[in-house]
Amino acid sequence: MDFQLSEDQRALQQGIRSFCDDRYRFERIAELAREPALRDDWQALAGMGVFGLRLPELEGGVGLGMAEAAVVFAELGRCLAPGPILWSHLLAALIPGAASGETLVGGLDCAHGGADWSGRGDAESRGAAPVLIESGAELDALAVLRGDGVHRIDGPALAAGRKVGTPLDPLTPLLHLPALPQGERIADADAAAKLRLQGAVLVAALQLGIAESTLELAVAHAKTREQFGRPIASFQAIKHFCADMFTRQELARAAVYAAAATLDDPEIGDPTRAAAAARIVAGEAAMKNARQCIQIHGGMGYTWEMPPHYYLKRALVLEQTLTPTDTHCETMAACLATGG
Repeated sequence: MDFQLSEDQRALQQGIRSFCDDRYRFERIAELAREPALRDDWQALAGMGVFGLRLPELEGGVGLGMAEAAVVFAELGRCLAPGPILWSHLLAALIPGAASGETLVGGLDCAHGGADWSGRGDAESRGAAPVLIESGAELDALAVLRGDGVHRIDGPALAAGRKVGTPLDPLTPLLHLPALPQGERIADADAAAKLRLQGAVLVAALQLGIAESTLELAVAHAKTREQFGRPIASFQAIKHFCADMFTRQELARAAVYAAAATLDDPEIGDPTRAAAAARIVAGEAAMKNARQCIQIHGGMGYTWEMPPHYYLKRALVLEQTLTPTDTHCETMAACLATGG
């Protein structure tokens, strides 16, 4: 399988990277951590085709595939783009206005603990556990993936929620709801399963972006930070750290690209197995590279003036986005045990 990007894919990658470098440069990320301005950026993201990337052209989309979406989401992961971009992309075909950016769409996966963190998603558990919604205070619509399908809840029904004062990731504001409304069923169980599979690959792409960016930050700091009269990049221990980070990044890229290609053409492999592998490998790369980046930066890596800790916090959030990584590990174990 050839994982080299085509000329068009490289142009798409460069266009998104230029957009992110301008719109989500670190100085502005620090500002967004204090007061996310989702509406200011949403139309710009829609104009870049992020939400309608995989919609057919006849439906107002770009008409590309999962391979191109993985390239785009890796760039969004690199720059820590805030907001429920993943959900607005996944639900572009189901919720009117999502693709154009007119409707700000969020989501939850109750079947795997996304809404109530209990893993059951039933009414009894929802009454006993918190319901946390990403960017909930800003949403026009919320899509909930349940066992029987996809349910839509309109924004006014979320008015009873309260903002979480100190979320783990400052760029991922949370809304706490005392109970989750049932909502209107807009798609069946097969559609929900398909969204989970696609979402797994796109979350892995976001994690790939974190692995790439933290490696770049670590290498750049190691080249300029001096100890004992020379750059710390010359120390063997730091070289080993960076080499390990590079290896994890390359493995993650291969796994993500393979999963995206498999979803585009299921005949080349098992999409479920490929998606699980991508989440496991990219998740480990994001977490370990973010931690290693902080270690190379030393004490300053924890400060608000430096970006490394933002990446670690985003990596922790992505670990529990849609189907948690532990569930993907169980899926992969079952595939290896049965040879399927």
